[in-house]
Amino acid sequence: MDGGGAYGGGKAGAPFDPIAFVQRPQVILRAVCLLFAIIVFGCISSKGYIEKGGKEVCLYNNDANACNYGTGIGVIAFLASIGFLAGEYLFEQMSSVKTRKHYVLGDLGFSGFWAFLYFVGFCYLTNAWNKSDRPKDGYGINNVQGAIAFSFFSIFTWAGCAWFAFQRFKQGTDAAFAPSYEADPTGGQGYTSYPDATDAAYQEPPFAQQQQKGMGDFQAPAY
Repeated sequence: MDGGGAYGGGKAGAPFDPIAFVQRPQVILRAVCLLFAIIVFGCISSKGYIEKGGKEVCLYNNDANACNYGTGIGVIAFLASIGFLAGEYLFEQMSSVKTRKHYVLGDLGFSGFWAFLYFVGFCYLTNAWNKSDRPKDGYGINNVQGAIAFSFFSIFTWAGCAWFAFQRFKQGTDAAFAPSYEADPTGGQGYTSYPDATDAAYQEPPFAQQQQKGMGDFQAPAY
């Protein structure tokens, strides 16, 4: 990660480099999260339901909540990934350290929470599918299993995003408590120089006035 600015970002106002941007680990991982989210909700939306008795029934053990849960976390993950990609683009332009800190904490909290929701979704969909009757002619099996598989993969991608956000936060915290003085080149403790006050205090010889006063005290009396 680039340590040129606060919280692992470059210095604010630096020119935008698109090649360096797309090569960032955070950007790559966020793009993978975006792709996996599309696959999860796309698989369930396209062939996650089958028509029975004139109405659509979820293939996950006829449990509409399972289909709704998988679609919901996928759609929100898709939107959140777009938002965080935009945040990565704007991160370099954030001149305020507090703004960067709030963004990093938001990334950490959301990514960790969404990794947990994908874990719950993976367990939920897997359990429901194991209890389901296989649809006639294998309709939608690949889509249903694909949604389960990419829910599993999404656990690690979102956990990876949370880990990168934690590293950023730790880097920003370490920089905040770093010593602000420079050490002596010889390895000793740093010091500061004090202004020389003797020039202002003694602009005249210190004993000049006393000598003149003494000479006046011992003048011979006039007759």
